[in-house]
Amino acid sequence: MNSESWYYEAIFVGGGAASFFAAIRLAELVPGIQCVILEKGKTVLNKVRISGGGRCNVTNTITDPRQLSENYPRGQKSLIGPFHRFSSRDTVEWFTSKGVEMKTESDGRIFPVSDNSQSIIDCLMREVKKYGIAVKTGENVKKIRRLDDNSWDLQASGNHYRCKQLFLGSGSSPAMWAVLSELGLPVVKPHPSLFTFNIRDPRIKGLQGISLPEVELEISGTPLKSTGPLLITHWGLSGPAILKLSAWGARQLAEMNYRFELVVKWVNVETALKLIEDSRNIHPSEKVGKKPFAVFPVRLWKSIVDYLEISEETRWADLRKKQMNALVEQLTNCKLRVNGKSTFKEEFVTAGGVNLKAVDLREFRSKDFPNLFLAGEVLNIDAITGGFNFQAAWTGGWIAGSSMSKAHGSG
Repeated sequence: MNSESWYYEAIFVGGGAASFFAAIRLAELVPGIQCVILEKGKTVLNKVRISGGGRCNVTNTITDPRQLSENYPRGQKSLIGPFHRFSSRDTVEWFTSKGVEMKTESDGRIFPVSDNSQSIIDCLMREVKKYGIAVKTGENVKKIRRLDDNSWDLQASGNHYRCKQLFLGSGSSPAMWAVLSELGLPVVKPHPSLFTFNIRDPRIKGLQGISLPEVELEISGTPLKSTGPLLITHWGLSGPAILKLSAWGARQLAEMNYRFELVVKWVNVETALKLIEDSRNIHPSEKVGKKPFAVFPVRLWKSIVDYLEISEETRWADLRKKQMNALVEQLTNCKLRVNGKSTFKEEFVTAGGVNLKAVDLREFRSKDFPNLFLAGEVLNIDAITGGFNFQAAWTGGWIAGSSMSKAHGSG
């Protein structure tokens, strides 16, 4: 296959949310500009397509920049300023203005009313077509060189591309981070974030599908804590509380080789004591193994009772103090051994990337290379679940596109 050379005024590497948003913003401000989005895969916007179970969790209802930034284990303080310029409210208004109606769910997550990520993809593709932005798939950028005139030369799948302005929205890509390291950009070693915990324990064995609306979690020997909904799976524990804990502890848990003790507070001490005392007083002749109260999953309760080897025939009135204390301990201080993690490969998120100290986040521009822009997960920015990772991409892309337009007398 013969190699071809292409020239564009601006090139956007990576066919994800950040690149699309940056390219659209630039083309909106500089009509007629020649730019291209290069994607190494066969299709673009893959994370948009699969996120939120195929519904696309576009953003979150939190609009205050400082509150919004608190959902980012990496990039927290650095994002306050950018969120003042383009917040989750701006994201909703942007998509709504393009004809995509949005809805808010009870937990604050925002989705298209269609409950179909294709609505977001179609919107972005319409805008790209509207502004004449080229999109090329199967173009894996393997090398980036800065030429003497400060323009950029890219080697991608046998073809060469040149441009004056370069935007990198290549996501969690070890290969691209290696390329950027060769350029001299500092890269923070990446580790997985947003993963679930692998646990083999008789107390949760066979209980997959059971969920609790609010639990407290701690990791022994660390300051890591989390609260929120929890889900028991066939491999261990998942749910927002676990994912939040994995995000905040991504680097520390990697250092522990994902082997540690997890403390689960299924209920707080006051609740546990009241539930057990009420059961003894109100249902003294009932057997302990039967469901004693309405706020706790039946199968989990029975599993805990079995684990403590409390006889099926034991009545609440016959429960010894030692057994009562053991029940309270299991409800409020249940210690489970974690041995490994499971990640969502399609929605893989990493803690790591280009060091934010090397980037001017007022413009999402490299401090060393004035015509190099970066946004999204290629940077050392990541968030907990809830639409926050996409919001960082929308914000960074919008600001970068705006900044790129200044070279053309716009923005």
